[in-house]
Amino acid sequence: MGRGLGNLAHTCYHPWVKSTYNPLREGLHAARLNLIPGLVLQAFALLLVLGYYFWPAFHLALAQLAEFKSEWGFAYSIVSTAIFGGLIPFLYLRFNPRTRTATPWKFLAFYLLFWAFRGFDVDLLYRIQALLFGSTPDAPTVIKKVVVDQFIYNPLWAAPLQILAYHWMDNHYNRRAFRDYSWREFFRRKIPTTMISVWGVWIPMVSIIYCLPSDLQIPLFNLVLCFWVLLLTALTKPKIVQEIEHGN
Repeated sequence: MGRGLGNLAHTCYHPWVKSTYNPLREGLHAARLNLIPGLVLQAFALLLVLGYYFWPAFHLALAQLAEFKSEWGFAYSIVSTAIFGGLIPFLYLRFNPRTRTATPWKFLAFYLLFWAFRGFDVDLLYRIQALLFGSTPDAPTVIKKVVVDQFIYNPLWAAPLQILAYHWMDNHYNRRAFRDYSWREFFRRKIPTTMISVWGVWIPMVSIIYCLPSDLQIPLFNLVLCFWVLLLTALTKPKIVQEIEHGN
């Protein structure tokens, strides 16, 4: 789905990996680091979906949220994703002593604007898929949407966009950030590693999201995205730092 890929690549891509780098091996290594946060989020998302279908009071609350999303349309997606994907993760990184130095205040505008755009982008994907495949949450429809999401939209658009955007941010918005950029490494190394490392989490996750009505998919995505970034940062950062210090 591409929603947390920029943060994942920003957190889990390690420039210290040796030239003998193997995308499959490193992607699986990152996937193992993501296992715990992935399982937690999948369970969380599944409980929300089950609550919607089997708990009348919760169904009513989510139905009201769906009406609000329907009324505000793209504006809801833009603002909510800027908050859940940008503002909250930025504040967590900024006030976390381990990540404060790498998260200056000038990055806040990037987080807000980039994730506002991604909110529009993801909402557009959901709308197009609903037109192409329908909105019925049956197995054939969900499978089609997951395949398009994870194997077309994600590797061809979402992952490249987010990796490049975060690279530009990490270089402090320098216009020369891509002057000596290794595009061969980008396509042969960064994209495959990122995709392999997130498929185990996001294929089940988007399958759950697509089981909800269209107007509830963005709200659930926002919650999952926010907790994904926070859990990933909290649980994988110590491991990454330890490996860097030991030169692995």
